Amino acid sequence: MTTGGMHIMNARKCFFLGVLIAVSACAAFAQTRVDDKALKNADKDGNEWLSPGRDYHETRYSPLKQIDTTNVSKIGLAWYYDTDSDRGTVETTPIISNGTMYATLPWSVVVAVDARTGKEKWRWDPKIPHMNFPPGSVGNPNKVRTGPSVCCGPANRGVAIYDGKIYVGTLDARLVALDAETGNVVWQVQTISDAQDYSITGAPRIAHGKVIIGNAGGEYGVRGFASAYDAETGKEVWRFYTVPGDPSKPFENKAMEEAAKTWSGDWWKLGGGGNVWDGITYDPDLNFVYIGVGQGGPWVQGFRDPKRNDNLYLCSIVALNADTGKFEWAFQTTPADEWDYDATQGMTLADLTIDGKLRKVIMQAPKNGYFYVIDRKTGKFISGAPYVHVTWSTGLDPVTGRPHEAPNMRYEKQEVDVSPGPAGGHAWPGMSFNPATGLVYLPALDSAFAYVAEKEFKPELGVYNWGIILRPAAPQPGKAPLPPNHAFLTAWNPVTEKEQWRADEISGGGTVTTAGNLVFAGSNDGEFVAFSADKGEKLWSVKLQPGLANPATYMLDGKQYVAVLSGRGGKARIYTFALDGNLPIPARPAGTNDFFGPPGGNAPAPAPQAPTQQNQNPNH
Repeated sequence: MTTGGMHIMNARKCFFLGVLIAVSACAAFAQTRVDDKALKNADKDGNEWLSPGRDYHETRYSPLKQIDTTNVSKIGLAWYYDTDSDRGTVETTPIISNGTMYATLPWSVVVAVDARTGKEKWRWDPKIPHMNFPPGSVGNPNKVRTGPSVCCGPANRGVAIYDGKIYVGTLDARLVALDAETGNVVWQVQTISDAQDYSITGAPRIAHGKVIIGNAGGEYGVRGFASAYDAETGKEVWRFYTVPGDPSKPFENKAMEEAAKTWSGDWWKLGGGGNVWDGITYDPDLNFVYIGVGQGGPWVQGFRDPKRNDNLYLCSIVALNADTGKFEWAFQTTPADEWDYDATQGMTLADLTIDGKLRKVIMQAPKNGYFYVIDRKTGKFISGAPYVHVTWSTGLDPVTGRPHEAPNMRYEKQEVDVSPGPAGGHAWPGMSFNPATGLVYLPALDSAFAYVAEKEFKPELGVYNWGIILRPAAPQPGKAPLPPNHAFLTAWNPVTEKEQWRADEISGGGTVTTAGNLVFAGSNDGEFVAFSADKGEKLWSVKLQPGLANPATYMLDGKQYVAVLSGRGGKARIYTFALDGNLPIPARPAGTNDFFGPPGGNAPAPAPQAPTQQNQNPNH
């Protein structure tokens, strides 16, 4: 070969090599970078599902409409993935980005799978020592700590994604950043000492380069808080406590100083409760983070506050400055709570026309049974109405939203039957909002519970400090049995505060609604259902294993998928459906059981010496 020919061949090699490099670079560049802009615009892009509520407004609404009311009856199973998880409740919402689905399993395990095929890409296990859950008991009745102190099973509600990292909170109260491509640990921080009775079961949220996370543990009487960490480094940026600490010491901020005026006694010695175990929402326009605050510890108010004050900021929605954690406002749904009426449920942001005026609102259906519409700029009450049967209150003040407590609802001296029970009218399952129909799709539960206070309450560290006695499930002599629980899906109009339609026995997991005029939801026994969003017509269903979590929908290569995790009691599975899906529904994985009971209003299994009532669960 001549020298000129060699030069030509080398030039061709360089050209083709350059093309390959350019193609690779373009492919890498084509990967969607999940940054602040992508998260802020997530409501406009239905291809991916980038946060638990899909968008910053936490609507769980997708603009996708390839699957609609005319063809949803034709969808079938496209793929499934057996997670081989340990037993526990499955409560996650899958996150989908760049063709990968990320989901959490019991015991804070994270999996990444190909969103087209279900093939596993990586799996991260935090190796948390499993707490002793003997059959027929909650936690460890022998009080021997063999793992994290958890209330209601080793659940986890999902991850956050941001700038190439996946963030997850763990049962031993760590916040961990994982490489989105490999699952390798980038950084991790202990949000609170693992020797204390805190855990994390909720999903983190991203707010302007910060990871926001709360924690659980109110049953043990710890002091609740939410905190923000730098998404790149894991350095703590701010922390906001939800109840005041020891009043003999300086308060962390003015909000705690004011809150302390609504407490009395020695509440701080046990902690006070107020954990942020689930709902967190970020409004990028106002730069507010909204946190939902849980019940007090102990439940019986006289045991934590002998003067029975309001106890701010228990059972409240609290707005904080996302950059500094500075207190902006709070709205308390249940002052002086002693029925375990957390306000930690998901919060949805929307712009609604009310009385002829466009209002920026935040909507929540907390455990206490009222659906609230609040001004998200100021925290002022707009409206509220009961979405389930309520006996603890006779209504809400039309100006302030403060509930009018019904007579004889306090149970320190005698047993009292109250609705809703501690499972609440609504717990962790995600509600969705469809802007086309103007309706919220809410998994709800009618329930009642017999509250009985301990005669002599002696708080202990490391064990439940509810201050209540769990009445045996059998009817008491001379007393009628409590009515059975009734689960249903309600289509709620937040402007009129009225129910548009309902579907009975549908409340086993969360919902997603779409521009195809659809709502996907599930039942306690594992039926996954599609309804028309406007009328509630049942259009499609399939029987999956019991224990549905929160569904999501996404589009890849021009094909819309609908995915949901399910699997109460262990061996969870991801089911993913599409119009051309034709796989048969597989048999339930071997080795599963219903130990933890049906989700969304169910009880932790009771200790042998103190059986609880059926289907009650605080779900922390």
